[in-house]
Amino acid sequence: MTTPRRTGPAARTLRAAVSLLVLALLAAGCGFGGDAPADRKTSMNMQQGAERADAILQETLAAVRPELKWNHGPGGSAGCTKGVAGAATGTGASDRIISIMTVVSEERRGALLGVIERAWKDRGYKITSVNESQKAPAIHAETQDGYALTVKVGGQGQFFLTAATPCLTDSDVLEPATKPNTHVRSGPFPQRPDERDEFWSAETPVP
Repeated sequence: MTTPRRTGPAARTLRAAVSLLVLALLAAGCGFGGDAPADRKTSMNMQQGAERADAILQETLAAVRPELKWNHGPGGSAGCTKGVAGAATGTGASDRIISIMTVVSEERRGALLGVIERAWKDRGYKITSVNESQKAPAIHAETQDGYALTVKVGGQGQFFLTAATPCLTDSDVLEPATKPNTHVRSGPFPQRPDERDEFWSAETPVP
């Protein structure tokens, strides 16, 4: 079963964004759609992996208080290959994206990054790298079962959470079943955050 295709300018814009995201991940070699070991065995398919990615992201959001407002971003999927010729392996990987619609002030960004990093460490996830850039900080982690996690801050100060699956048995991947806690915005991705919060939007350092 596949998700029905949508038509119109908004749908074309969304599909273009997804395509660009997939190509970027493939080029970066992020473990999403990359080379797969020839002898890799897995009983989980891509749809089940996507559901696991959704669960990880929801667990991450649940660790943040006060609650953040969020929407789904455009995820993607791609086949895994092996060898120089890029031979198909019958496996694929997918990713899920959460867009944080809460306005997080520059003074509070470090606090939110710290909460998420601690939540991942508490679950036994390995922090693989930290980008301490003032403009675009990011934290990358990996779960015990090979899911690649990222929290990053975009150019407009918007937070994004991403969970990418390892290579799993090829299957169709449906849209996430989890419901955002704020209305879905129209227009091209990403939309700017527009939900103000007394704590996260405050323009003072955390006491």
